[in-house]
Amino acid sequence: MFDSLSDRLNSALKGLRGKGRLTDADIDVTCREIRLALLEADVALPVVREFIKQIKTRAKGAEVHAALNPAQQVIKIVNEELVGILGGETRRLTFAKTPPTVIMLAGLQGSGKTTLAGKLAKYLKGQGHTPLLVACDLQRPGAVTQLQIVGEKAGVPVFAPHPGTSIGGGANLLGITASDPVNVARDGVSEARAKQYDVVIVDTAGRLGIDEELMRQAANIRDAVVPDETLFVLDAMVGQDAVSTANAFAEGVGFTGVVLTKLDGDARGGAALSVRQVTGRPIMFASNGEKLEDFDVFHPDRMASRILGMGDLLTLIEQAEQVFDAQQAEATAQKIGSGELTLEDFLDQLMAIRKMGPLANLMGMLPGAGQMKDALEQVDEKQLDRIQAIIRGMTPAERDNPKIINASRRLRIANGSGVKVSDVNQLVDRFFEARKMMSAMAGRMGLPGSQRRRTKKGKKGKGRGRGPTPPKVRGGMPAGFPDLAGMPKGLDQLPPGLEGIDLSQLNLPKQGKNN
Repeated sequence: MFDSLSDRLNSALKGLRGKGRLTDADIDVTCREIRLALLEADVALPVVREFIKQIKTRAKGAEVHAALNPAQQVIKIVNEELVGILGGETRRLTFAKTPPTVIMLAGLQGSGKTTLAGKLAKYLKGQGHTPLLVACDLQRPGAVTQLQIVGEKAGVPVFAPHPGTSIGGGANLLGITASDPVNVARDGVSEARAKQYDVVIVDTAGRLGIDEELMRQAANIRDAVVPDETLFVLDAMVGQDAVSTANAFAEGVGFTGVVLTKLDGDARGGAALSVRQVTGRPIMFASNGEKLEDFDVFHPDRMASRILGMGDLLTLIEQAEQVFDAQQAEATAQKIGSGELTLEDFLDQLMAIRKMGPLANLMGMLPGAGQMKDALEQVDEKQLDRIQAIIRGMTPAERDNPKIINASRRLRIANGSGVKVSDVNQLVDRFFEARKMMSAMAGRMGLPGSQRRRTKKGKKGKGRGRGPTPPKVRGGMPAGFPDLAGMPKGLDQLPPGLEGIDLSQLNLPKQGKNN
């Protein structure tokens, strides 16, 4: 979503790089380019004016003129002001001291509230909570059924005593008359309290536009359940309308935080840069896909870093920690260092990477990814499917030892996985090259498992062997053995208790100059 804005901002700041001294004219030109970039991204005009004003004031001040690298200092100022617009610090959910914590979702129809309810429930469940979804959208056809399906996918129960409006018309599925969503919300909180759910997520109805009925119903639900958090779900693709919609909900219902949805779209993204500054409410979560896993806490500093093309390594690391097992990763690192990595290990790592999301998105979090945009667009996810099919077409023995894969085996694997023999050859050959390269890198970096290979290599040549290492004795010397710690250096006398032994009768080596 922020690709266009990121390109424009980087283009505006590119002119500053390489200059040892900045004039006021340079700063004015840069600020004018930044202003145009923000306006084209549908950022609200008052937000743009305040943003440019802050940048000009700071860029023409002492902190830039006294800096060793003025251009980098200006980029730092732009980054800090961008973080400020997005909220400054990460805002977390506030949980009630006495469960259950009630979270109410509000927003226009089509903003993705129902799907987001399932995403939020799955996220909270992963944090160790026991959430309950409450279906209070009784007007949109199929809304209750959709929430039940989403809750089932997330593994979270749904409280839905009323089926809502059916898809075929106004008749209810069970012949029940129209119910009051306020009562459903109140009963849902009572259900959670009785069955000891610690979080209640209330999915409310939306409208195609802002009207009094929508606001009145949402306000009544708010008054009935007294939510600890009221989240305004905002479609990030609505552009300038985001500001007016957010202001209307802030006045009519009130909300404590914002959730941005559809960040994976191709809109300009100005809503994310406007709603926080205009409403004063923090952006708490962001949804960037249709899957339940495409949901995360919103970090202003990381988003600003991504917009300016600096990458987002922290989020990448956090996603890796969620899908990679620490013990398995350590075992794989040892195999890489010792050159014992197998195709089975490679397949496990490949599957873990696929769980993190699309490969292009992961690479886009790396610093400087904006310069590789053409290469990222050419990333073929189907190639990973073909690699997976080839490896799964091998026997366990072939995965463990790819050297046994001869011509007949390669033909069988190709026929079984639906690829050409050349594809199998290419995969096996590249695997051997990659394993050799990773093993060499592990040796230079000192990764676990690489020490053994260096030791064996060091034994080649004359006089380089150390001989067998004496075994270590745990718990000290056995009973009856003398304490060798007190043995004199020259062996001309013995410790107390052994004075009766004649050293001349022992076949001891002669003392040299170095003894």
